[in-house]
Amino acid sequence: MTVTAIGDRRLVHILANCSTSLISSNIVVMPTETETLRQSYTPIHAPRGNTLSCKGWQQEAAMRMLMNNLDEEVGEHPRDLVVYGGTGRAVRNWDCYHAIVAALKELENDETLLVQSGKPVGVFQTHEHAPRVLIANSNLVGHWSNWEKFNELERAGLMMYGQMTAGSWIYIGSQGIVQGTFETFSAAGEKHFGGSLEGKLVVSGGMGGMGGAQPLAATMAGAAFLGIEVDAERIKKRLKTGYCDFMVNTLDEALRILKNAIRKKQAVSVGLVGNCADVVPELAARGVVPDLLTDQTSAHDPLNGYMARGLSPVEATELRKRDPKGYEERSLDSIAQHVEGMLALQKMGAVTFDYGNNIRTFAYQHGVKNAYDFPGFVPEYIRPLFCEGRGPFRWVALSGDPGDIAATDNLVLEMFPQNQILSRWINLARKRIKFQGLPARICWLGYGERAQFGLAINEMVKNGKLKAPIVIGRDHLDCGSVASPYRETEAMKDGSDAVADWPILNALLNTASGASWVSVHNGGGVGIGYSLHAGQVTVADGSEAMAKRIERVLTCDPGMGIIRHADAGYEAAIDFAQRKGVKIPMKRNPAGSGDSK
Repeated sequence: MTVTAIGDRRLVHILANCSTSLISSNIVVMPTETETLRQSYTPIHAPRGNTLSCKGWQQEAAMRMLMNNLDEEVGEHPRDLVVYGGTGRAVRNWDCYHAIVAALKELENDETLLVQSGKPVGVFQTHEHAPRVLIANSNLVGHWSNWEKFNELERAGLMMYGQMTAGSWIYIGSQGIVQGTFETFSAAGEKHFGGSLEGKLVVSGGMGGMGGAQPLAATMAGAAFLGIEVDAERIKKRLKTGYCDFMVNTLDEALRILKNAIRKKQAVSVGLVGNCADVVPELAARGVVPDLLTDQTSAHDPLNGYMARGLSPVEATELRKRDPKGYEERSLDSIAQHVEGMLALQKMGAVTFDYGNNIRTFAYQHGVKNAYDFPGFVPEYIRPLFCEGRGPFRWVALSGDPGDIAATDNLVLEMFPQNQILSRWINLARKRIKFQGLPARICWLGYGERAQFGLAINEMVKNGKLKAPIVIGRDHLDCGSVASPYRETEAMKDGSDAVADWPILNALLNTASGASWVSVHNGGGVGIGYSLHAGQVTVADGSEAMAKRIERVLTCDPGMGIIRHADAGYEAAIDFAQRKGVKIPMKRNPAGSGDSK
């Protein structure tokens, strides 16, 4: 790291792996000594307590959350900087990690660190209410926004895949998706099975960073669950954290356990070591029809995420390196067989839906022309919630004390007693969720509720009822932060599925509102070129200044979801905006056919 004094201001500019000097009229950038930064891997564990190692809580929170992403309890492969979702990383390389930590420790309270695809590229003086960190991950110009170009740039050391919450430093382990999956499974139970999944069989694939939430979410919703995962270590991790009940190596053994559980209406989860491209068609061949069928494998990335059939994890890794094109072809063949199995089970009566990993698209491109016969989960179950600005609100105790989460659990139950789904979730989560890394919680809150709860948390920090500040964030899978035509914005009423202005506006608005850090990513969940999404994180440190910022951010952020859906012609969003006083300059025709005068 080079620190260069210019005038009466200190500007820090960090370029990991830089080999030349750059001098401009405003900034002097010198080469970094990468060899002094490179260290052998040692497990990372975020600091706990209320002692600062940075110059303010905004910087401290960013540093701790980055470290928490890479905690071995949290990330999938921390040694490789991979947090979840195939190759979703927190930072580009280890030099960049050390440089970011060093920069955050030196960052002043009126400066902003810029991070480009996991690499710290500059620090500028802004102002105290500005975000301390701005992040952009995996973004490519439209014509070049595809896996082929991304992989070329990644091999050259110029980019990384940030997924959603991996590259924006707000991943909290599998709990982060448990609640959203619980909401989805519960909504499916309400829509198709009279309000309950008791005595029903849910089948899905993938038990990694995202899919690992499914067994627990399904059993919390009352179902029996079969999860198919090719990597036995991932299932073992879910057993260790209490997210999954059993691990088996044969379909016969899995079905024996599940048939007994279904007969007794017991909520039991089984992780089966196997490949979905083999097991799902086998279920169809045997006539074993799930009540609910979906998938959360890393199909969004056929090269580095999805596991081709007939290969062990070690063999897959070797083939990816030796013959990436050959591996990808095998992977796409497997995806096609997987989806064909899902379609066969759908025809036999399984309620089938895509859980946002773009598996239908790759199957369609590989010859499965009816791949879209089953719908995506957002238009099927979640969009009505988005119209009210409702979505995944999460918070993390920087103290490291589970007691702080217990206190905030009590608070959210006291503040919103009328929300029965929230109450059921919090009470179940307290019993079933084991914290990974820093203690955290997630629940779905709507417009107005988020700001109220955020301010109440800040007041608890101020009054010493919590042992340290609280990080408040959300998933990028939210009501107004994503453009993803095969996931969050699939089948929009006005056909605006691919309009990507909205997540950019979301990031700009959160920056203007004073979030602690803001990010814009390409490809999370569904792969490069298929989505654009934005994230925000805001720190409740107990100060009056942060109270104002929290109220602005947690009002504006979900407000984006309301105006986005109102603009698309959803009557529920239009009515909600009118009731809540959300200002919309032009009223959208509810039919979604144009703007009314």
